[in-house]
Amino acid sequence: MRKRVSIQGYEGSFHQVAAQLFHGKKVEVIPCATFRDVIRVASNKKESEGAVMAIENSIAGSILPNYNLLQKSNLKITGEIYLQIRQHLLVNPGVQLEDIKEVHSHTMALQQCYGFLDKYKWKLVETDDTALSARQVHQHKSKHVAAIASRLAAELYNLEVAAPNIHTMKNNYTRFLMLEREDTVLPVTDADKASLTFHTDHSKGSLVKVLSRIAGAGINLSKLQSFPIPGTDFKYAFHADMEFDQQEQFAKVLKEIEPLTEAVKVYGVYKRGLWK
Repeated sequence: MRKRVSIQGYEGSFHQVAAQLFHGKKVEVIPCATFRDVIRVASNKKESEGAVMAIENSIAGSILPNYNLLQKSNLKITGEIYLQIRQHLLVNPGVQLEDIKEVHSHTMALQQCYGFLDKYKWKLVETDDTALSARQVHQHKSKHVAAIASRLAAELYNLEVAAPNIHTMKNNYTRFLMLEREDTVLPVTDADKASLTFHTDHSKGSLVKVLSRIAGAGINLSKLQSFPIPGTDFKYAFHADMEFDQQEQFAKVLKEIEPLTEAVKVYGVYKRGLWK
């Protein structure tokens, strides 16, 4: 039985690329319109075995609403992938650059490719999704419309790559989390990273005490993200990603910081992701 995971976007999206890199080419993806739907489907054992969800980008930063969705869910992080976002100009078979009059894609993809697009006088059309743009180019069989999307989208929709790697910034990575329901997660024996959220009583020096214990344990705090706590007067919770050599390091520091906080929730203990 193939593993089924929910993703945001259409087939051929970068979420599907990340899913295949982590779970293998045979993974079945369940496209969802929103990240809220991704979490809902992943939380239902009758619909899927988990999810793949973008959480941050090296250019745009953290996707803050997704942290909130994760916190309210019954899902745990079981892994991660850092995927380089490579944008390609896709056309129907036989179409040449001089035939193109319009280029369709998500607004962020268009912005990522202005260095290339500015060389031409094409009309730029914003859409809801890169992969959707590719699918529509395929469906309409137009000779004058191109799409910006992934190479996977080209494969799925029988399109040709008229111009590869047209993104301006080559060092553009998105971090994707692999999520599973809490009741199905198995321990990762070689785990070297953990994600958690915590908040203190906001007294003077309370955050410093927590961070000092983390540093003293020899753990690398690779991410610290603050979030307002709803219903409070500008009090904040913190999401932390910790990298370590031995899981015992994390277990020990978790015991040390629990008395210094008002609440701690571990999202997952997993293997540090590869850069693809």
